[in-house]
Amino acid sequence: MSVTAQEIISYLTAPAGALESRIDGIVTGSHDAVVRGIGVAFVASHEVVREAVRLGANLLITHEGAFYSHQEERGNDPEESVHSAKWNLIESENLVIYRFHDHPHSYRPDIITAGLLRALEWEGYEHKDLGTASVVRLPQSRKLTEIAEHVKQKLNLPYLRAVGDPEAFCRHIGIAVGYRGGGQHAIPLYEQEGLDLMIIGEGPEWETPEYVWDAAAQGRSRALLMLGHAASEEPGMKRISERLVSRFPGLPVHFIPTGSMIEIL
Repeated sequence: MSVTAQEIISYLTAPAGALESRIDGIVTGSHDAVVRGIGVAFVASHEVVREAVRLGANLLITHEGAFYSHQEERGNDPEESVHSAKWNLIESENLVIYRFHDHPHSYRPDIITAGLLRALEWEGYEHKDLGTASVVRLPQSRKLTEIAEHVKQKLNLPYLRAVGDPEAFCRHIGIAVGYRGGGQHAIPLYEQEGLDLMIIGEGPEWETPEYVWDAAAQGRSRALLMLGHAASEEPGMKRISERLVSRFPGLPVHFIPTGSMIEIL
């Protein structure tokens, strides 16, 4: 029995309810395309596109876009060489790319955050879903350095960026994935939820990091770990791939890791 791209999209979007999104949608290809295989990834990078094709997937579901803009403004400069090369690859392989961003964040709980909690093996601990963040209470306080090593091991990360006293003990931890690490969102959580530590994807570097730096200078036990945008959201996309395997057992489903795009030299 054949399955179309739209049938898969309808399954993915249903848990979020009647949500209107200017972000989510087909980027390339057709809703009516018959799906032979599915690739799931954080972002439709050139390497991810090539890997999806190699695996035989003709539907690629990604959290972030393919053309370097949150609004997916891909038609501004048709002469731009990098853009054109990627576009030509996608077109030549008849690849359908579906951007799946706002809907998964609108699941309750947010499946992207839930994926990170599971990857860290913290979903069994006492935790509270705040919609745009989660708060985890560890069974006992642990040093920031110990928590950082745990996070790096579970997420297979070569490094983390941190603010605060490495020897500070932390127990109440806020989790904010993606670009939710900005000051307006993250800073109030320290006070409202009594947080010792926030683990974020990313945000402006002079907002929450400066706040935590000042708190530490005042002798307050507050800390921050920055994973990077992709590292914070990839586990959620992996969880989505597993849901697809369960729902469409006759289709090959491949989770395609993006890997770290940013290195420290």
